[in-house]
Amino acid sequence: MVGVAYDLLANPQGAVRSTFEKAVSSSGFNPASLNGKDWGALDLFHQFLFDQANLSQVPILNGETIKWVQPNTLVRFRGMIQDMLGNEFYVGVYKDGSVWRTNKFMDVSHFPMPYSSSSSSDMQVWERRLLYCVPVPGQNSWTEPSSESAMNRCVDCTSQQREKRRRMDDEPVDHMDMVVSDDGCQGSPCTKKMKEDGHPSMSSQTQEAINEGICSHMSVVPNTDRDSLPCLVKIYDSPESDLKLNDVFEFIGVLTFDSEVPVDKDDHDELSNGFSEDALAHLPPNKVPRLHCLIHRKLTVPDFLHSSPTMEPKPHLVKEIRAALLRHLTAVLGNDSFAAHFMLLHLLSRVHTRVDTLAVGKLSLNLTGFSKESVSLFGHRLSHAVKDLLPFTHCIPLTVEYLNSASLAPKKDYETNRLITGVLQLAEGSHLIIDETQLESGTLNSVGVENATLLKTLMELQKVEYDFKYYKMEMAADVQMLIISEGKSNILPADIVIPFQPSSVDSSEVVAAEALEAWRWYLATVKSLPHSIESEMQKVVEDDLVEARQTDRTIGSRDFNRWLTMGRLMCASFGETSLSLEHWQMVKELERLRRERLK
Repeated sequence: MVGVAYDLLANPQGAVRSTFEKAVSSSGFNPASLNGKDWGALDLFHQFLFDQANLSQVPILNGETIKWVQPNTLVRFRGMIQDMLGNEFYVGVYKDGSVWRTNKFMDVSHFPMPYSSSSSSDMQVWERRLLYCVPVPGQNSWTEPSSESAMNRCVDCTSQQREKRRRMDDEPVDHMDMVVSDDGCQGSPCTKKMKEDGHPSMSSQTQEAINEGICSHMSVVPNTDRDSLPCLVKIYDSPESDLKLNDVFEFIGVLTFDSEVPVDKDDHDELSNGFSEDALAHLPPNKVPRLHCLIHRKLTVPDFLHSSPTMEPKPHLVKEIRAALLRHLTAVLGNDSFAAHFMLLHLLSRVHTRVDTLAVGKLSLNLTGFSKESVSLFGHRLSHAVKDLLPFTHCIPLTVEYLNSASLAPKKDYETNRLITGVLQLAEGSHLIIDETQLESGTLNSVGVENATLLKTLMELQKVEYDFKYYKMEMAADVQMLIISEGKSNILPADIVIPFQPSSVDSSEVVAAEALEAWRWYLATVKSLPHSIESEMQKVVEDDLVEARQTDRTIGSRDFNRWLTMGRLMCASFGETSLSLEHWQMVKELERLRRERLK
């Protein structure tokens, strides 16, 4: 019997069980030989979410929506992988009498489970990976969809479930949907639970409370906001190479939690995973929701744009948007159009490849000439403008006190088996503004020296050194860095240094929402365009580099790399994929004017 058709949004676990029962009923299917592999459940969800375009119907889980989203329903969590907690063992399939059952994608066993002393042929232990995920650090509010639609769906779902329970009171009970207690009594409020190591434990939480969910309560996770809700994601059917630390993913799966589950560190048996057990002891279910992942997909910046136009980055369209964005940046920078041109190239930069220790494509920028007074005006404007344009932004007010006390590098805590995050554990494509105008003379302690070195390494190599106590490990990064300072920064040597020279303090410009959406689309799209240099242009570039070296012997490989990066970014800023003579001449002129301004 396949069973009833389940609502994949409201009862995804029912759909999983239904596909399992269908697979078991087919000839030649042996559940004991699955070893955790998919039996067809994922195809059902792929078809529903993507082929039938129902992904937008799945609510996004965050600190706001968790107040309304039902437990045991399908949700999406968008976040960064902050820590990888290893693998967890659980009972994947088992025999209930003569019937095979599965516990995949769930923490709750809906039917009696055999004890661990049962025959191994009647119970198979599988593995799943544990990822501790957090909202993307520095994620700006405009990237978040409205939670109103999720709340409305939750209210509708709750109403439907209450109506279903009223109907069930007048109908014969179906054994397949009953909760069975330890002593076999059907309909008992007691529920057979699996601990997070995969074995039964008792909970006093009633099935009624599970069905009601958190629509009838204030919040299952107390004292959370939109930006702070973490999530423990349980991964199935995916190779380890698919998911890496600091990657940003959308995880689609079943939300489970139990605010009354006690965490007993002494409860241990032969099937529990000691490593993950220690880590989970510090992540109780009533604080950190669990998501059993069915489908995951890596996110890029365009995935955070709500109204991104469905159009190709054609040059004529890109030129119009580019001109409008340049005017906006010029107004933000007090009519300093020269600085605005470099700011645009900076916002388009990204690490597109690595050659030995060189991070090719980065373009850090140091705007000098700021004072404590002017930074309060132009620094605030610039920070606000960047937040409106890019999805992940940060600002560090650099002082001696900050350097001497801040935790910039992530550090491993072996007592909890957790990676403690640091300020510089950032997602790819993040933007970092460092304000040096408050930096005064003082003495750096050992922490301050280490932090200054960390920032310098990030600036020059786009790497962050993680502290694992017994050893250090360099992790690749891709962070746009903008330094605001009075004079040239002595701590952070940027790729480009420009004296900031505003000519106006007025900024009465009101930016329309449509313009912001177009600029966000532009920055996210053109920075990913491919790039090439035709053989004829390559000869022109080489000749120009040789001539520049002969004219000024102080020019070295770092300058050449910067010019080539600026050429690529200038080309991309116009929506082009091949460097033209016009764009190369523009780069040379910008560099000439920059050197004049530095004199």
